[in-house]
Amino acid sequence: MPVGGWSQQLIGSALVLLWLLLLAGLALTVRSRWPEQPEWSRKLVHIGAGLVVPLAWALGIDRGIAVGAAALVTLLAAYNHRRRLLPGIEDVGRNSYGTIGYGASITLLLLLWWPGHPAAVSAGVLVMALADGLAGLVGSSVVSPSWTVLGQRRSLVGTLMMALTSLVVLLGLMLICAATGLPAPTLTGVFGLTLAAVLLEQIAVLGLDNFTVPIGIGLLWQLLSQA
Repeated sequence: MPVGGWSQQLIGSALVLLWLLLLAGLALTVRSRWPEQPEWSRKLVHIGAGLVVPLAWALGIDRGIAVGAAALVTLLAAYNHRRRLLPGIEDVGRNSYGTIGYGASITLLLLLWWPGHPAAVSAGVLVMALADGLAGLVGSSVVSPSWTVLGQRRSLVGTLMMALTSLVVLLGLMLICAATGLPAPTLTGVFGLTLAAVLLEQIAVLGLDNFTVPIGIGLLWQLLSQA
């Protein structure tokens, strides 16, 4: 890699690291300021971690760096799940492997399509980060009709937030792809992806939707982009 390329990667990696440190600081601050709302700090990490992918896309982060960093974070999440070094990330009141699944899904998406198809990676990760994150926050805060799927509660408001945010995220990516010449699903495909995201998010046993939603949406985005 040319010297200029290495310097770009170093600067990009430093910016991503700075974002992650800022995110960790914000999460600890929120946890300390509102200890009665542990879900807020968790969802802040959930949403903020997903934003690393479009940041890496914009900065042109190399495949090796992106995959290596994602794999390392996944291993740290697995260690934290076992040792509870940062309990605020894991305390969800139920047995869940969501943080591990989240990291594993990002790692796998990067292995499959980075950097050749960044929109597919971003579609899967951003739907999980933003749509699922906001659905969890709003769904748990607003009283609405609810139901259970395999023992997991799902609410009407949370599901509607999942659908609306997924649609906005996917439409935004479609427009970015149109402006940059990258392949993308049609408008009909975007609506189909939104429905798929909602259905995948309904099955959240052990937090495994953190894996199935990103992988499912990333895979469908790629397939529909080639249709």
